[in-house]
Amino acid sequence: MKERNDTVITCGSMSSVSPIPSYSPAAPPLPTPSQFSFSVASTRWSSRPPFQAANLFLRSLTLVFSFGSSLSLAAPSPAKTMFGKSPSFYNNTNLLYCFIVNILTFLYAAYQLFKGICDIAHKGVFISDAVSDYTSFIFDQLAGYLLISSSSVAVPVIQQMDHSTSLWKAATVSVCMSFAVFLIIAISALLSGYKFCKRIIW
Repeated sequence: MKERNDTVITCGSMSSVSPIPSYSPAAPPLPTPSQFSFSVASTRWSSRPPFQAANLFLRSLTLVFSFGSSLSLAAPSPAKTMFGKSPSFYNNTNLLYCFIVNILTFLYAAYQLFKGICDIAHKGVFISDAVSDYTSFIFDQLAGYLLISSSSVAVPVIQQMDHSTSLWKAATVSVCMSFAVFLIIAISALLSGYKFCKRIIW
């Protein structure tokens, strides 16, 4: 009976006192959000806004003015000359050249505007940045040359035309807008040239 009690006391003491402390594994701390955790998604627009906004603004102006220059030649006022015929621009090669150049500039500006909007909207890059920098630099230079050459050949034609005709007014407006497009393209060429040189050097 005494041995049984000793056994009970011993078992009780072993169950109540354990030489190894029991620790429950602590849960891993929750990671604190870093201030740079949303840098890729949230700063995509803010990392390139000065250049992107300026590029979109210039391309939009090019689109509007080139369209206005082409429209002024394609849709002159219905006024007629003393011979009863309304002159048209396609009868003159210089004015026709000016019209074609403005149409090509309009299409090029539409492409650049579309690409810029797609890049900002995170819907995929239309073409790679490297190819875009090279092509933009080349085509900006080409568009600027064509615009200034078409405007320069259209000025002598306008000076020889009858000022009372509707074509003279339309051609004057077209050349003024075409020269404005040239100035805008020149600024775009400076920006694309900067990106081109930056890519080559760095």
